[in-house]
Amino acid sequence: MAKKGKFIVFAGIDGSGKATQLKLLKNWAKEKGYRVKTADFPQYYTTFFGRLVGRYLAGEFGQLNGIDPYFASLTFASDRWQAKKRIKNWLKKGFLVFSNRYTPANMAHQTAKLPKRKQKEFLDWLEKLEYKVYGIPREDLVLFFYVPAQIAQKLVDKKGKRGYVSGNKRDIAEADLNHLEEASKMYQQLARSYKHWVQIDCLDKKGQLKSREEIHKIVIQVLRRRKVI
Repeated sequence: MAKKGKFIVFAGIDGSGKATQLKLLKNWAKEKGYRVKTADFPQYYTTFFGRLVGRYLAGEFGQLNGIDPYFASLTFASDRWQAKKRIKNWLKKGFLVFSNRYTPANMAHQTAKLPKRKQKEFLDWLEKLEYKVYGIPREDLVLFFYVPAQIAQKLVDKKGKRGYVSGNKRDIAEADLNHLEEASKMYQQLARSYKHWVQIDCLDKKGQLKSREEIHKIVIQVLRRRKVI
């Protein structure tokens, strides 16, 4: 039987460079002879629930803080459920699986909308929903890319056109700086709370963004230290 694969999730607020670092790691891993598969969530254009997420982020169902986190989470979690069989099959066959966003995005963005006294209860509910009720595979490692919200929001504006927001530069989460700041704080809190999370600081000591190559080297170091590669 093939050795079980490893599941690595790239996490962080919008504009933190997740997709760029995933691509760099995928190329590096393939050059080294690893068998690699990738996933990208939400699946805006290919799944029933992914399209629903796109409508939510485009503001079709109301403003960001006007939608209850429990209900909002269901759309994102359901989209991952639609990819469950594919990811489990890849892992069973021994692939390295890299995912741009996953359950950690729900954990940060939706929990950040709640008062602190209600956050633990929500996180417990969310883990039960995603990993037990929907039965999606747990990640082996979460790489959290930390970029301050103000910088990340500006980087979002440099992205290409995205159909789900009908030509706008930002979706309703990306447009709300306060939400991005709160989500970033939640990501940092989660990185301190979970042993399989690693925070990667994307700024140097002078407060400037590190180059993508510098960050990529840190990613490789983390994966080696965690014995993923």
